[in-house]
Amino acid sequence: MLAVTEETTEITLSMPDLREIAGYAAECAQDVLEIFETAHPGDLRPREAIDEAWTFARGGKRGKALRDTAWAALRAAREAGTTAAGDAARAAMSAAGAAYLHPLADAHQVKHILGAAAHAARAAELMAGADREVGADRIERARRLATPAVVDVLGRYPAAPPGGGRVGELLRALDGALRG
Repeated sequence: MLAVTEETTEITLSMPDLREIAGYAAECAQDVLEIFETAHPGDLRPREAIDEAWTFARGGKRGKALRDTAWAALRAAREAGTTAAGDAARAAMSAAGAAYLHPLADAHQVKHILGAAAHAARAAELMAGADREVGADRIERARRLATPAVVDVLGRYPAAPPGGGRVGELLRALDGALRG
């Protein structure tokens, strides 16, 4: 168990909580992996990040391979060349990074929980010509994918923070839908 106390707020996370969050993030990121792979067929970094997130979610270690693939997917995002492919790679990075959700009463931690879904929604939206309805549909799908355990962990944190452009808007929309 991981726990931290900040004034009157205590957040406790178990390894099963972290595995549930990582599995949810991996499932959201998996949906848009093809966007990146179509643009960069020989670049396996985002796929490897998602694979490591799934491995952790299914009982694997939270260690070097997970961290390394998350950083590699971030580098792939920066090198992607298109915003859609970059957001697809960021979704993969977020999936691998979900295992590192911290027990801090900090709104920015919500990005560890919902970041993969928000980046995936933005990638799909961009592939549809920046159609916000596509993004909204992806957020609704992510809402339906969230298990009660994911919603429970999310509820331990403050609401998603402001900022972050369109990805931030999508993140807050999903956060609000899951809390509502």
